[in-house]
Amino acid sequence: MAKRAYAVRDGVLAALEQPLLVIHAGAGVEPGDLTPAEEEAARAALADALRAGHAQLQAGKPALEAVTAAVTVLEDAPMFNAARGAVFTHDGRNELDTSIMDGASGKAGAAAGLHRVRNPITLARAIMEKSRHVMMVGDGAEIFAKEQGIALVDPSYFRTEKRWQQLQKALQDDSKPHALHSNAPAKAYFGTVGAAALDADGRLAAGTSTGGMTNKRYGRVGDSPIIGAGTWADGRCAVSGTGWGEFYIRTAAAHEICARVRLSGDSIARAGEQVINGVIPKAGGDGGAIALDAQGKAAFPFNTGGMYRGWIGADGVPHVAIYRDDPLPLP
Repeated sequence: MAKRAYAVRDGVLAALEQPLLVIHAGAGVEPGDLTPAEEEAARAALADALRAGHAQLQAGKPALEAVTAAVTVLEDAPMFNAARGAVFTHDGRNELDTSIMDGASGKAGAAAGLHRVRNPITLARAIMEKSRHVMMVGDGAEIFAKEQGIALVDPSYFRTEKRWQQLQKALQDDSKPHALHSNAPAKAYFGTVGAAALDADGRLAAGTSTGGMTNKRYGRVGDSPIIGAGTWADGRCAVSGTGWGEFYIRTAAAHEICARVRLSGDSIARAGEQVINGVIPKAGGDGGAIALDAQGKAAFPFNTGGMYRGWIGADGVPHVAIYRDDPLPLP
């Protein structure tokens, strides 16, 4: 016989939700992009991130802890474009952006233009919890990180040969006659990791982290550190996006998904589909997202050949997928 836990909230008896964690590690991956070894490593990293977040939920920790734990593992995985595996800017540097939001309190933290923070999501969390601000950038953000005891590393930590070669190819393409710097291939804009979680008390949270786009210039910042564009969480809905950031900013994509849930009564699946596969392409962009509601329903909309993605429920079994045709039964 099935059992369900209940608790009294604000004087009302309410059913406790089953904890759930969903993650992504970027849209834009296409069949044929990865070697068998790379694909195996990516799937293993996704599963590790899910287990790390699940351990927090199983310990009764809030959704915020699960998001932080999962994103930290993804940041440490060199195959994803965030922290350890960040792409290079035009000037041969790694610039990291991140954000996190707690749906229960409405608080948020974000950072952009980082060069030395090993796990940017931990800095976003510290900005949210230990400062009066929401966003910090560049050197000031890293001074705050040092004051908070957050791990800093030499910038060489973020260098991987694969990302360096991607920059060299982009620079070569730039040097060709009639190259249009402002019209970089859409695929250059992909590469993000993120998580959304629902804990046993029905609280939601979301977080996102990225290395930006290959060959970016002029301190360009995408949607990942912008609350409402790349990350959003409230009492009903949590979203982390991945894709062509300029279009996620213009459409306030993460917030737009949750606004449709809140104001129109749309299901999480319908809201995600309309925004990611409707609003974003209509505006000229592409990408994907993970979305989770307070009833434990999840959605993984994307409009590319693949998106690193996965989820884990109360039973602790990770479910992961990469390509569009990969089976991924929904929770």
